[in-house]
Amino acid sequence: MQLQSQTERLRYFIDIAYDGGPYHGWQRQHQSITVQEVLEGALSTLLRKEMSVVGAGRTDAGVHAKQLYAHFDFETEWTPEEIKYLQFRLNRFLPEAIAVNDILKVREEAHARFDATRRSYVYKVHTFKDPFLINQSYFFEKELDFDRMNKAAKFLLGKQDFKCFSRSNTDVKTYLCEIVEAQWIKQENTLLFKISADRFLRNMVRAVVGTLLEIGLGKLNPQDLKTIIASRTRSEAGASAPAHGLYLTEVRYPEEIFLPYGK
Repeated sequence: MQLQSQTERLRYFIDIAYDGGPYHGWQRQHQSITVQEVLEGALSTLLRKEMSVVGAGRTDAGVHAKQLYAHFDFETEWTPEEIKYLQFRLNRFLPEAIAVNDILKVREEAHARFDATRRSYVYKVHTFKDPFLINQSYFFEKELDFDRMNKAAKFLLGKQDFKCFSRSNTDVKTYLCEIVEAQWIKQENTLLFKISADRFLRNMVRAVVGTLLEIGLGKLNPQDLKTIIASRTRSEAGASAPAHGLYLTEVRYPEEIFLPYGK
């Protein structure tokens, strides 16, 4: 790429999507291939400099993302044409399971993780055998009570302590999350669970889904969810739903952190 004038530091957000099947989650790990490692390797090769990226959050092994932002710093201000060319080259260089949706210039202090105001997930369940949904949706043959699951989902709304849905030994300062959307939607033979919040705990969405599925099976009553949340005990909630049905679908930020090119 042709480089323009050098500056002290510029920050960019990179918007990516990926199939989580081939990777051991987002975050770089020893002896396991991750999305972060592959993305950093591609950026380092194309920009001819050791690059590191900071993601909006971590997804577990097998979890997919339709949109995840990460930020990186580089000492060059690119034109819109150069940005599109970098995006093109990254998409040619990255494996088929990872795609770059966009690259955006942001304020120097903008942070992909700490500035995110909302994160949204979708969990997919299909109730008929479909070979084309292998590793893309959770095949659940047993009959589920859709109305019971939606009645229970309403108890998730609001700002609450969700320690009962958190992975054990998680290093966090607070278990408080504010959930603003939680509902099941029917699409033919597929059930979609949509959930949005200001933040999520590790393994939280899969634990929520697993618990709601037990309610849908009649093993728990909808109002039992209130008792489970109040218990703050992981063993009181249901088993985690499989990773391959979960998709991070959107990450939102304040508009003011984004900058037009040339400024």
